Amino acid sequence: MTTLAETYLGNQVGDSALQQQVEQARQAGTLLEVYLQPGDRAKGRIHAHSTCGVELGIVKSRDHALKLGDIFVTQSNQLLLIHLHAQTVMVLSFDGDATGHAIDLIYLGHVLGNHHWSVLVQGDRIYVEMMADPAVMETKIRAVNIPGLYIDYEVRSPAAPLQFSSHSHH
Repeated sequence: MTTLAETYLGNQVGDSALQQQVEQARQAGTLLEVYLQPGDRAKGRIHAHSTCGVELGIVKSRDHALKLGDIFVTQSNQLLLIHLHAQTVMVLSFDGDATGHAIDLIYLGHVLGNHHWSVLVQGDRIYVEMMADPAVMETKIRAVNIPGLYIDYEVRSPAAPLQFSSHSHH
């Protein structure tokens, strides 16, 4: 049977009252903890299993992106502590000058968008959310054949993930 958690209490980081509640629940053996993937942060409904094997359904507003330390109350009145795994992102950059590759970059944007891979442009880097097997993603990107394009990976702390914008087709 799935335990439902849909009442959000807040985040324990910097909230001593919530930290105390979590510690009391931990000592009483009633604290549930779950580790979620970075891609789960923005979902409105999440199916997961707690660290002790309890099947969970987490229901929240899509406007609230989960953060490390978020606390929910389950229907069975247990506290649920949210942990997030580190976020691995693909980082695209250029070795040299990219000014002569405007058309190639537009095509790269088309390829990424056509696969619904979320991107974030910061400075001279393009961050791509890991939405498929890395080898598949690299193959698609390399097929665009942009000279000097460099593909790397970066692991982001759960406390400082990149915020990829969600989009939809209306």
